[in-house]
Amino acid sequence: MQSSSQHNKPNHVDSTTLQHAKVLSPRRNSTEAGSIDALVNEQLAHFGIDPHSNYGQALSETARHLYHAQANVMQLWDITSSTLSSLNKEDRVAYFNAKKFLSFQIAKILDTLQNPFRATYQSLAGGEGAQSHYPLFDNVTALFSATPVVVRTATYVYACTEWVDDAFQGKEFTHQIYSRLLNPTNISLANAIVDLEAGPHASHYLAWNFNSGMAAIDAVLSNVLSHGDVLIVSRNVYGGVYQLLHDYFARANRMDIQIAWFDGYDKESFAEFLATTQNKYRGRLDKGANLHVYLESPCNPHGYVLDVPEICKQAHANNALVMLDSTLATPVLHQPLQHKEENARPDYVIHSYTKDLCGSGATTAGVVIGAAHRMFQPKGSSINGVDWSQTLFWDVYYIKGAFLDSEKAFDVLNGMKTLEQRMLTKVINTKVFTAFLNVHPKIRVNCHGLPTHANAGLREKQHKNGWPCTLFTVDMAPANLPKDVFTRFFDALEPAFSHQVSIGQSNTIILCPALTSHSELSSDEQKKAGIDLTTMRIAMGTDNVKQQIAHFMLAAKHFIAPHTPDFCEHFMSYADIDALYTAISAEVCAQHFANTPSMAKLMGGLD
Repeated sequence: MQSSSQHNKPNHVDSTTLQHAKVLSPRRNSTEAGSIDALVNEQLAHFGIDPHSNYGQALSETARHLYHAQANVMQLWDITSSTLSSLNKEDRVAYFNAKKFLSFQIAKILDTLQNPFRATYQSLAGGEGAQSHYPLFDNVTALFSATPVVVRTATYVYACTEWVDDAFQGKEFTHQIYSRLLNPTNISLANAIVDLEAGPHASHYLAWNFNSGMAAIDAVLSNVLSHGDVLIVSRNVYGGVYQLLHDYFARANRMDIQIAWFDGYDKESFAEFLATTQNKYRGRLDKGANLHVYLESPCNPHGYVLDVPEICKQAHANNALVMLDSTLATPVLHQPLQHKEENARPDYVIHSYTKDLCGSGATTAGVVIGAAHRMFQPKGSSINGVDWSQTLFWDVYYIKGAFLDSEKAFDVLNGMKTLEQRMLTKVINTKVFTAFLNVHPKIRVNCHGLPTHANAGLREKQHKNGWPCTLFTVDMAPANLPKDVFTRFFDALEPAFSHQVSIGQSNTIILCPALTSHSELSSDEQKKAGIDLTTMRIAMGTDNVKQQIAHFMLAAKHFIAPHTPDFCEHFMSYADIDALYTAISAEVCAQHFANTPSMAKLMGGLD
């Protein structure tokens, strides 16, 4: 019995080895080879090389090693997959560095190939002058770049007919064919955001990057919604999203989507609204329409959070997909895809990279993250009831062309390196500035960072460390200021508060939503969203918040005090402001550093 077992095992290994090796063949799909030697002979015949020539013999030996190497690397992958979770930290470090060096070895072999390759290429000119540059010679060294390479190309060199055919079928991930579809820099960013957002569940998710946040939102809505569907939408969404839904998706001559605006935030109000919506549009639903949910949390312009996990559970119990715009949270405040319960996670998470993730204000970009089987499958596949043609890639990304170019992808990747540090400062500034304003009886602060705010409980429950969204609104309605007094005061807030139409940059930005970001809403819709003409939306930056407070007080002294003499008397004292800043800075930093992994956990032990 022992002899038989030993005899059968090599046959199994040989069969598996051959299957792995075939991936490298120029005839990977049409080969009839039954051994690696036969694969080698097919390869030489495919390119018209005499196997008995000196060149043919050297090429045969090299190709044979490569076929075996491919099978061995696949064996390494299988071993890694089955053992990684059981390895201690020391072994993981050793495995990582061994594989890293193996990558250098493979790259070195490729680099060594370049000189004879270049000489052969140059010889093709036949004495008639140099041919045009062939980029493959110079691209190998990019493998050693310490940062993702900005790949500025529209298209790519084909390996062979069968490989590029697989690429067009979505079966050859490393053979990119057109930068509108895949680009190495773009892929680096997609991998980075999935790792950041999904963490330990990253292997189950994929991301597609778009040239703006709105392009990402349009893509996921176009992919999820069918004509006549019912869509529950949280009330406080960005004005551009409202316009997209109202002026395109909801129009009868377009998608005829029935929008149901949800005004609540907690699970109880959502459960009630869901039941009401199902009853109200029963006619549509009974005729085959689907019901789905679109949320923005934290929402624009007030920064309120919704109970995302509980809403997801209820939606999924009713076969509804959930799309979440988590731009304002960033993965620093909320990581909804890392919830322990899978049914509590949204099906799609959307970010406008333009905002905090990039942070510079120099790039517009967006991303959709979703479960891998909903994002991409090779043609002909079907997973978990989703056909390949229904995936976001084939259904939308492949045909719409709203891709993210390599320069923008690189900008976002660089910005993400400082995201956590920037958000830490913004959280401190938000807590300090709103606490300062909240003391004043004639200034109304609408920020869930204040402990007494109605949305504070959900913020505390859902956000990391209970930190607030760094976007909030303020108004001076209690001061009853004439319009000209208010507008002159508002205009004087530059440069400490920049008058720009964006959020998430390093500088603090202030605007009046009714006139700018939410001007697409009707007056009635603005009121429902809690937006008045004098509402000021403030997106805190990484500025010196005490300098901002000083500027705010000076502007009030110059423009408001002449009309309301006692207005400035209600500001906090200078000493109290100093003490407030010191206390909040210490509190937030202590929360941040206390939540870093313990040394015991980092060394591989139980925390």
